[in-house]
Amino acid sequence: MTNAAQSNIWNRQIHGDRAQIGMWIASGNAYSAEICAGAGLDWLMLDLEHVPNDIRSTLAQLQALAAYPVQVLVRPASGDPIAIKQLLDIGATNLIIPMVESADEARALVAATRYPPEGIRGVGSALARASRWNRISDYLATADGSVSLTVQVESAAALEHLEEIAAVDGVDAVFIGPADLAASLGYLGKPEHPEMVALIEKSLSQIRATGKAAGVNAFNPELAQRYMAAGASFVLVGADVTVLARGSEALATRFIPQSDEI
Repeated sequence: MTNAAQSNIWNRQIHGDRAQIGMWIASGNAYSAEICAGAGLDWLMLDLEHVPNDIRSTLAQLQALAAYPVQVLVRPASGDPIAIKQLLDIGATNLIIPMVESADEARALVAATRYPPEGIRGVGSALARASRWNRISDYLATADGSVSLTVQVESAAALEHLEEIAAVDGVDAVFIGPADLAASLGYLGKPEHPEMVALIEKSLSQIRATGKAAGVNAFNPELAQRYMAAGASFVLVGADVTVLARGSEALATRFIPQSDEI
């Protein structure tokens, strides 16, 4: 068996005619992930940074999602090369790495996703789901080209080096993280402050000017539209846990009499 995917599908989609609309899978289980996979969204993000996921629960979700025509991004808790290696080996092909603040950090992440001599990824394909346990005969030769790397810019320090980070060869996209960026700039808990919105719009335009795809998190529909108009080519517009939280609250409000009494 040879590898039919010589290039990364996600990279083609984020340079397409419309913005790709995605959802955060934060529940940490394959059942919820599969429910969302059939919703018609373009992409889902499996998170290990703020979510009770580990390598095994992430694997289970990747297996559940494999049957659906939805792109999957996986975010480790950090840019640790060992964590990256493990995620690639279990079959993640689209990685999004948090808290990248310099071009040097971005170059190190590129190296972590490539086999030697281009990078430092450890060779364990015979043991890996990614190669279908060496049933993909040319996996080692084609793996580098099948991986997409998105770096997250979410601090004041990172913004100072935004164009340098985006220009790194091997970085396919840059994702703006509004919550951490707002905290870094003195707007903790206020990512929708007008000054933050203007700064994010400017940053999205800067990223696109380098020829790279730009992404952002925007649960507010009006902001999502603004960011797409500013150049965002992929947008995270919700999360499974927030849909469940707000939906269950709406049921309680609708059917249970509200009282001012404590």
